[in-house]
Amino acid sequence: MKYQVRHLTQYDYSAPVSLCYNRAHLIPRDTQTQHCLDHQIKITPEPAYQRGGKDYFENFTLYFSIEEPHSTLAIEVISDIERRPIDTSQWLPFQELTCGQLRQTLSQADSPELRLAQEYLFDSTHIHRSPLLQQYCEDIFADDRPVIAALQQLTEKIFHEFTFDASATNVATPIEQVLQQRSGVCQDFAHLAIGCLRSVGIPARYISGYLETLPPPGEEKLVGADASHAWFAAFIPELGWLEFDPTNNILPDEQHLTTAWGRDYADVTPLQGVIFDGGDSQYMSVSVDVKRLDD
Repeated sequence: MKYQVRHLTQYDYSAPVSLCYNRAHLIPRDTQTQHCLDHQIKITPEPAYQRGGKDYFENFTLYFSIEEPHSTLAIEVISDIERRPIDTSQWLPFQELTCGQLRQTLSQADSPELRLAQEYLFDSTHIHRSPLLQQYCEDIFADDRPVIAALQQLTEKIFHEFTFDASATNVATPIEQVLQQRSGVCQDFAHLAIGCLRSVGIPARYISGYLETLPPPGEEKLVGADASHAWFAAFIPELGWLEFDPTNNILPDEQHLTTAWGRDYADVTPLQGVIFDGGDSQYMSVSVDVKRLDD
């Protein structure tokens, strides 16, 4: 399946900004099931400095500065992506792997792959292990439970026990608060799942990207109706990273398009930076369109 993603972010300031420095994670990365065929970047006003590269996690990263007064900043990225379906038949030889066996293998960490995976066991900016998170899921991840089945059960548990509510949280809401109020958005549910997994000794990482949405039968798709999305992945030795979407209780497949991954949202924030001046307020708007392309 081929897609074109258009992501437009615009900031409007109450007074002119004299100078700004920015970092963006807006260009989709390549994965085992995804390839970014092409991308175009348009920044208004034109940057005085612009450079692309890759961060610690091998995500595409864009750095730019605007060194002239401006009251509006717009960043538009258009990406063409080829997405292949996941092959869950590769999971079959690992269906009997238990949570206890996984933890034992990780404790030895006798390969570079395992040592890299261990990085995703530790606390990060938005995710801190806790007895409360461990208590929420420890029965699911008992030593004798098959780990893949347990991951699917955790995904289903969050889906059924939490309500999607865009007004319930913000980017800084602690996981424990999300757990207490049983509501949030995709970022919160991904953080919650990752926090639970790390609290029971299973490496997990945060994935940022897009989810294609389809209109009801007989209706046209609205421009800008798509959105950024977040889900998580857990590590299984020799198999790799398995992805799960607790917001929708599904395995991410062709409609999930990955932009970046890291320990949590702080590692893959779509756009962040520093501004000088700009008044006492700013307004941000985001428009996302995910369009299927003919092969």
